[in-house]
Amino acid sequence: MSLYHKRGVSAQKEEVHAATKQLDQGLFPHAFCKIYPDYLGQDDSFVNIMHADGAGTKSILAYLYWKQTGDLSVWKGIAQDAIVMNLDDLLCVGIYDQMVFNSTIDRNKHLIPGAVLEQVIQGSQALFDQLKTFGVHIHYLGGETADVGDVVRTVAVNGTLTCRWPKSKLITNEKIQAGDVIVGLASYGQASYETAYNSGIGSNGLTSARHDALRKTYAQDFPESFDPALSDEVVYIGNHLLTDSVMVNGAQMTIGQLLLSPTRTYAPVLKTILENHFDSIHGLIHCSGGGQTKCLKYLPGNYKIIKDNLFEPPIVFNMLQQNSGSSSKEMYEVFNMGCRLEIYCKEAAAQTMIEVARSFNIDAQIIGRVEENVKKTLEIHLPNERIVY
Repeated sequence: MSLYHKRGVSAQKEEVHAATKQLDQGLFPHAFCKIYPDYLGQDDSFVNIMHADGAGTKSILAYLYWKQTGDLSVWKGIAQDAIVMNLDDLLCVGIYDQMVFNSTIDRNKHLIPGAVLEQVIQGSQALFDQLKTFGVHIHYLGGETADVGDVVRTVAVNGTLTCRWPKSKLITNEKIQAGDVIVGLASYGQASYETAYNSGIGSNGLTSARHDALRKTYAQDFPESFDPALSDEVVYIGNHLLTDSVMVNGAQMTIGQLLLSPTRTYAPVLKTILENHFDSIHGLIHCSGGGQTKCLKYLPGNYKIIKDNLFEPPIVFNMLQQNSGSSSKEMYEVFNMGCRLEIYCKEAAAQTMIEVARSFNIDAQIIGRVEENVKKTLEIHLPNERIVY
């Protein structure tokens, strides 16, 4: 059993999928988000989408960092994580404008004061204000903040994003076909609209990241930060403090800054691509839960995906693997490993996609291709290893 499963987490969410398999799959079952008829406007040329997600256990890392350093501003990054995990999923069905957001914050009031809530709410509005300058309009309609200490040990930051969108402007992944190439967009570096280096960690796999990176002293000092039912062998097994320094691109960063890099949104990039090159896009995949295996869930047929030119994993993932001893197969299933967005298109269109991404200072390259096959399969080719899912 992997460390991820021993910690009570599933990269593939098998039980969730089993519980929901009888539900309506929407108009386009291969699309990255569930899409419904226009129940709100009763117009056959439009669709309705509502998506729910959040920052997950990354909020616990923010809690530890705040308690250790006193830096409240870290909670603004958690606000961005919760929003982007919704926004970038909607981007993958072609939606990039005129959305409404509602937040849901559950807290243990004894541990999470109003000052933290203020940072999360202000951080949300700050991101919406920034996105507006790129023509991505998200309207903040408030939400629910609940004091539920009997349910939540520290704090959970989530939200929903809703949109009514023209059916003719959807990306449904039904056009993905053999012969397509996959353009990958890096999750790390510093995009032109980011104020600091981004480690690329995103908001997936943070249960493993926290326990694999940090020292056992965090279990002793902050017992509220983990499930007491977990075996001691999987709780805070790393070598680091959040305040430890590491050299990244010639500059010093702390471990906390690496693990808490706000999830990058690709909204400015995809807005440009969707407005100007919509017909060239065959599919879009957000490499979130499930990491590099996410694509398998959304293929419209029996294809083999070969990823043989992925980015070299950035430092944060190498650090986590060294601490945990996890196999490459588990790492690429849990984490994005430096590539968090995939664009499926004909090879002739790939360079255009790459150039748009690079115009925002985001690295991009062809990372793989689609081939005919008897079943849905993924191969990841590393310098000294071939992984099959």
